[in-house]
Amino acid sequence: MTTVSTPSITGAELLLRDFSLEMTGKDTPKLQVTAESLPVGTRINVTYLGNEDLPLRREAARSVRSLGLNPVPHISARRLESQERLEEFLAALREDGTQQSVFVVGGDPTHPHGPYTDSMAVIRTGLLKQYGVTHVGMSGYPEGHPNIPDEALWAALEEKSALLAAEGLEGDIITQFGFDAEPVLQWTAQLREREIHWPVRVGVPGPAGVRRLLSYAARFGVGTSTSIARKYGLSLTNLMGTAGPDRFIRALAAGYDAATHGEMKLHFYTFGGLSATSTWIDEFRTTEGLK
Repeated sequence: MTTVSTPSITGAELLLRDFSLEMTGKDTPKLQVTAESLPVGTRINVTYLGNEDLPLRREAARSVRSLGLNPVPHISARRLESQERLEEFLAALREDGTQQSVFVVGGDPTHPHGPYTDSMAVIRTGLLKQYGVTHVGMSGYPEGHPNIPDEALWAALEEKSALLAAEGLEGDIITQFGFDAEPVLQWTAQLREREIHWPVRVGVPGPAGVRRLLSYAARFGVGTSTSIARKYGLSLTNLMGTAGPDRFIRALAAGYDAATHGEMKLHFYTFGGLSATSTWIDEFRTTEGLK
């Protein structure tokens, strides 16, 4: 009997299967062109920015859905002025049929605009399930958070996972972006040791200008030492240049072990634009010979 061998699936292929992207409400007009190059059902996270309103957020999520993609609206806890505002948003999503998956985050404001100090407070209300949410995304910080101790971050993740499981809700974790694959791999291994087995979507910066990438890194406490920058492909002497995450993805794929790290995927932060990021992904797949 002849045995026919099949090509093994590479780490990069596994990571790029079911990747997700992020957009703002203002990206909606560009979505039609971008959607043409994306696999049907691609998850598109729709951010909850302070300078955008409910109609703009609704339009963005509806547009994602109408193009055969899966919308994941964000809920920014500290931006919510009241429970009524939270319910208004959830009711609007349910009316539009875009409520199935949401991503709950604390949000940027230093002081909460209403009763919700963090994402946990929103999850504890029980309103997500009541309004038809079945899948909840949570934040993860492989390099830590500039204002929150590591143990507090771990405790919060463990409690959120337990709360969602108790309500029968599915979940995943989207990490803060970074330029060094090693902390991501170490953090994900720790996550599994703590018996948290939700899929991890590793935050990856889409191709963007070096100056912009460094600006976001400084804002979110992401390491940009000379050695890390060189490893990633950032030129600290040419801030007008651009950089993509090809080296980062290759390093992540090389260190990825499903038995240790569980289910991992990629989530692209589109700092350089939605279309530019989707084009880059296509070109990277071609260059790497990926399916």
